Amino acid sequence: MIAFLDYGAGNVRSVINAIESLGEKVKIVERAEDIAAAERLVFPGVGAFGSMMNRLNEKKYVEVLKDYLNSGRPFLGICLGLQALFESSEEAPGVKGLGFIPGVVKRFDIDLSVPHIGWNGLNIKKPSRIFAGFGGDEKFYFVHSYHVVSEDETTVLTTTDYGCEFVSSIQIGNVIATQFHPEKSGSSGLRILENFLKASGEAAMPVTPENKTRLAKRIVACLDVRANDKGDLVVTKGDQYDVREKGEVRNFGKPVELARRYYQEGADEITFLNITGFRDFPLEDMPMLEVLRQTSKNVFVPLTIGGGIRDYRDKHGQKYRALEVASEYFRSGADKVSIGSDAVLIVEEYLRMGKKAGISSIEEISRVYGNQAVVISIDPRRVYVKSPDEVKHQVIQTTVPGPNGEGYCWYECTIKGGREGRDLDAITLAQVCEKLGAGEILLNCIDRDGTNLGFDLELINAVSEAVSIPVIASSGAGRVEHFHEVFTCTEAESALAAGIFHRREVPIAEVKKYLQGKVEIRV
Repeated sequence: MIAFLDYGAGNVRSVINAIESLGEKVKIVERAEDIAAAERLVFPGVGAFGSMMNRLNEKKYVEVLKDYLNSGRPFLGICLGLQALFESSEEAPGVKGLGFIPGVVKRFDIDLSVPHIGWNGLNIKKPSRIFAGFGGDEKFYFVHSYHVVSEDETTVLTTTDYGCEFVSSIQIGNVIATQFHPEKSGSSGLRILENFLKASGEAAMPVTPENKTRLAKRIVACLDVRANDKGDLVVTKGDQYDVREKGEVRNFGKPVELARRYYQEGADEITFLNITGFRDFPLEDMPMLEVLRQTSKNVFVPLTIGGGIRDYRDKHGQKYRALEVASEYFRSGADKVSIGSDAVLIVEEYLRMGKKAGISSIEEISRVYGNQAVVISIDPRRVYVKSPDEVKHQVIQTTVPGPNGEGYCWYECTIKGGREGRDLDAITLAQVCEKLGAGEILLNCIDRDGTNLGFDLELINAVSEAVSIPVIASSGAGRVEHFHEVFTCTEAESALAAGIFHRREVPIAEVKKYLQGKVEIRV
C-alpha cells in the first residue's frame, strides 16, 4: 500500500494511475496520522510553492512530514514535492519549506524560455536503485520555472542542463525526489516509479553522455473534441475552423482511443480542445471530464485541455469562477489548461484599465497552480496594410504579399472559434498574457489551418521574439519537412498538428524518424 499525499494540487490523478498501473494500491492521506503510519509515501506537487506550504500548514502536515523524512522510510517527492524539502523559495518570499535539505529554490535566470517545459536528459551523479535497467540516454518530462540549489552536494542524485546546470533530483537514503515528472515521462518514467516501489533493488549507475543534456523539441497531437449531431463526443477537424463536411461534423474517431494511439506512436504531448466549450458550461460537460479521466489511465505524457476556461453563471444563477472550472479539469487528469477567447477579453480589459485586475482567469490559475499550468491559445488571421502607420497594432514586414501587393500585415485576434475578429493583435496579446502569468503560447493561424502549406513562420518568429515563454507552433503542417522547417527557422519549442495525424497522412513516428539527427527529439 502506497500512502499518497494529496494536498489539493493540480493533476495528481496521473500519479495515482501510474502507480496503480504497476499493480500497487494507493491510500489517499486524509489526516496527519496517515502520514505517521505510512510505510511508503509519495508526495506529488503541482502548483505554486506558497499555496502548497499554506495547505500543508493548514492541514497540520508539516511536523509529521518532517518526522517521516527523518525516519528513513521510503519517500518519493515529485516536482514541488522536491522543492518542499528545502528551506525556502524565491517564488514565495517569507514562506518556510520543510527544511529537510539545506538550500533554497531559485527562479531560472537564463536567456532561454522560462518555464523549462519539455523532455530533457539526466546527468547521473551517483548510483541509485531507481536507475536499474536504464541506458543513460533517456529523457524525462520537466515543467517548472524554479529549481533547487542544495548546499549539500552529497544529496544531488542528478543534474540537468537548461541554460545552466541545475539539480534535477536528490537522494538521501530512502528519500528520493525529482524535479521531472515520472508519471508524465512515458515508459522511462514508469520504470522510475516501478524501481522506487520495489521493496529492494541493486543501485545502478548508468553511463550518461559526456555532453550536456539537451531539451527535445516536442511533437504535440491535437484532438478537437465536440458533440456530433447525434450527441456523441468525437474528434473532428476544421478547414479554416469549419468542422462540417457535406452537412455533417467530420468524425475521426473517439477521443480516448485516439489519444491512446498517439501516445503509443510517440507523441510528446496531447492536447484536447473542447470546441463547444464557449457554449456549454464545462462542469456540466461530464463526458469531456470523463474523457480526461479515462485518457489519464493509459496515457503517461502531458495532457492539455482547452475550452470554456472562464467565469460562468449556470441556469440556476450559481456563479462559478474560471479557477473552479480549471481545478475540475486538473482533478480529472489535465496537466495544463488552455485559455482562448477569454484571454482576448482579459487583455482588452487590461489595456483599457492600464493595470492588472488581479482576478482574471489567467492570474488566478497561475497564482494557485503556477504559470506552467496556463497555456494561451491564440487564433489570429492576417490583415494586410500598405504601411505600418496605417494601424496602431504591431505590424510585421512580410515576404508573402497581400492581394493588392501589400508588404506589411498585422495579426488580428479572434474569438468564438474564429468567427469574431477583435481590434487586438496577436503579438500584444501574447506579451500581456505573459505579464498576467501565462506560461506557454499555443500559436494557431486561421490562414494556414487545414491548408497543409506549412506553419506561418513569420507569425511564429514575431511572437517568439516578443515573449520569453515557450511557443507551440500550430496550423498548416502537411509534410515532415514542415516540422524540420519550423524547428530550424523559428524559436518554437513545440509543433502541433491534428488532421495529418488523424488521417494518417503523416504519422508521428515518420515525423520523428525524419527529425532524428537533425534536431533534438525524444526517440
